[in-house]
Amino acid sequence: MKKLFLLALLIGLSINVSAQNVSVSKARFQRGDDPNWAKPELNDASWSEIDMTRNWDKQGYVINQGYGWYRVHLKLSSSMIKGADQQKIVVFNLPKADDTDECYLNGKLIGKTGRMPGDKGGYRSAWSTVRNYPVNVKDGIIRWDADNVIAIRVYNAGEPGGLFDNPLTVRVPNAIEGLSMHFTDVNDGQAHCDVQLSNSYPLTTTGKLDIDITDRETGKKIGGLSKKLSPKQGKPIRLSVPYDKKKICLLTATFTDAKTGKKISQKFPLKYILTPPAPAAPRFNGAPLFGVRPNSPVIYRFPVSGERPMKFTADNLPEGLTLSESDGVLSGKIRRPGNLTFTVTAENAKGKASQEFTLKVGDRMIALTPPMGWNSWNCWALSVSQEKVMSSAQALIDKGLADYGYCYMNIDDGWEAAERNPDGTIAVNEKFPSMKALGDWLHERGLKFGIYSSPGDFTCGGYLGSIDHEKQDAESYNSWGIDYLKYDWCGYSRAHAKERDKGVASYVRPYLLMQQFLREQPRDIFYSLCQYGMAKVWEWGPFVDANSWRTTGDINDTWGSMYDIGFQRQAGLAPYAAPGHWNDPDMLIVGKVGWSSNLRDSRLTPDEQYTHITLWTLLASNMLIGCDIAQMDDFTVGLLCNHEVNLINQDILGKQADRVLKQGDIEVWARPLADGGTAIGIFNVGDEDQQVDMKALYSDIAKAKTVRDLWRQKNLSAGELNCTIPTHGCRYLKVTL
Repeated sequence: MKKLFLLALLIGLSINVSAQNVSVSKARFQRGDDPNWAKPELNDASWSEIDMTRNWDKQGYVINQGYGWYRVHLKLSSSMIKGADQQKIVVFNLPKADDTDECYLNGKLIGKTGRMPGDKGGYRSAWSTVRNYPVNVKDGIIRWDADNVIAIRVYNAGEPGGLFDNPLTVRVPNAIEGLSMHFTDVNDGQAHCDVQLSNSYPLTTTGKLDIDITDRETGKKIGGLSKKLSPKQGKPIRLSVPYDKKKICLLTATFTDAKTGKKISQKFPLKYILTPPAPAAPRFNGAPLFGVRPNSPVIYRFPVSGERPMKFTADNLPEGLTLSESDGVLSGKIRRPGNLTFTVTAENAKGKASQEFTLKVGDRMIALTPPMGWNSWNCWALSVSQEKVMSSAQALIDKGLADYGYCYMNIDDGWEAAERNPDGTIAVNEKFPSMKALGDWLHERGLKFGIYSSPGDFTCGGYLGSIDHEKQDAESYNSWGIDYLKYDWCGYSRAHAKERDKGVASYVRPYLLMQQFLREQPRDIFYSLCQYGMAKVWEWGPFVDANSWRTTGDINDTWGSMYDIGFQRQAGLAPYAAPGHWNDPDMLIVGKVGWSSNLRDSRLTPDEQYTHITLWTLLASNMLIGCDIAQMDDFTVGLLCNHEVNLINQDILGKQADRVLKQGDIEVWARPLADGGTAIGIFNVGDEDQQVDMKALYSDIAKAKTVRDLWRQKNLSAGELNCTIPTHGCRYLKVTL
């Protein structure tokens, strides 16, 4: 063991050793790509030293659409496998990699995650995947009691890049460590959970799988099964367990190894639907106003749920406007400022409903409520295409989300061509045959069209930015019919690094420049600043005519990310939100996401997803769906299409919620509403269920004439104000004093 530590000192590695575990955080590093770098005999003494737990760009290596190699030397003692439950398998657990990797042990490929650009099927990111690469001892790849070389090839498509998150670990697993459980919660009519038991190692084990379904509100077991199984490598076993999606259920699965008695057990909160079904008769689900600048095109689809077909009519419709009878799309232009009020009626075979509606026309009248819609990044990232945008837009309509106010269809990064046109105008790549045709197609359906760019030379994904072409790009956006611009700092960091003065003005300058050219266009373009909250953007965002500004870095579908962004970083920002100007804590992470063409269910639990939507609506946030709409199940539709919840987000008073109480793991956030009521979110941010007396927790609840459960859309009795809030869950109330 002394020799092992001496070797660590000589090559600059940090190694922690236990009987069956070796952990390494440092490696040798070289940018570029050469297959010879996998060979163990290569002399890497001149390579740089790097920390594998931090992205390479954080250590001075900016590599976009390129490769880097890591090499680690390890002397593995044969004592590692002595006395272990099994002596057949050694596992090499790599750090995560932005974005794909190949791992070689002594020149032999032992594992790969994602696809490199030259692979069959093309590049596919897998940056968040855990990398466990088993090696069979009998294969003879491991050099016991001698030097072993682990070489890792990493490809990065865009910042950040390289290995990150955890050290490289070499370990001997126990007899059932290769077993894993995967749960697929299906809510499409008959709700059931598919439980998959897999064995990733060539180790035979036999045992019993017990599955229990428990009602979390009563604590009673209401279903389950028990079965003897022998999971084998490459042959997963799948079992389907039905449950009632109207109840808040917990699935517990436990596999017990018959030989050793060792267990693996996992709990899985099942999806549940609180939102009541919408009535068949028409119901208006949006705010009673909309803002537009004089002479800008009016594009507004009235959000009305109910059985189709439906007929729309209007009384006192202002001159210059038309209303589509079949789908309620308002279009036209208004030339003079003013408030124009008229009544819209929707009628179907089941009944009719009317809404008095005000069109506010003025120079600063756009974005009077936060935008609702969809953005391509969290699902498809750089694999977005015109076809995918159109299919998502059609799904937005077909699944009824347009009936609840979702209207923006925003293309994020990945649409730009490699070079501009000869005249300097921005060009689109082969995935987008015609931006103008796409914009026209969306507008015909009453939907709005969003685009993405950067004030720098390149975008986050390595595509062309707008620097030195801001006027041309703004004019192109107008010609395509763009209604929303997300302007991402990203590549501008290189230009900013060259500026001597790094004061607030240096952060304002690129956004003020684009604002000038956007305002010259004869259409309303929602201006979204994406610069992660630098230089307290909320303090100066309104002065560059921004309609929203990101207050944090990018969100991902973990509780840690959502908690930090939603709870920690939004407290205290309420004074900076107002009609026309909104704090933006980033896009929604419910449904199927993946940041690539390989989509999966959000890793947030059902309770965490209810908390996510509850908090974002309280915060008057941009409500931009990040998942594939076409694959939405009824659980996700229920989260996004609760009209009482959405109307809090769209409340015309425009006041953002703030934290009014933090008591242990319970947080209370409150938002004043235009009708004099208050929206209140009570959140359990801890790791244990909490019994809460809501009327004792917050005085407005105790004094209220009515307390309404917004998710269940019902008034609560005094006896219902004492409840259990599950870990990372919430209760959402509207109180009227």
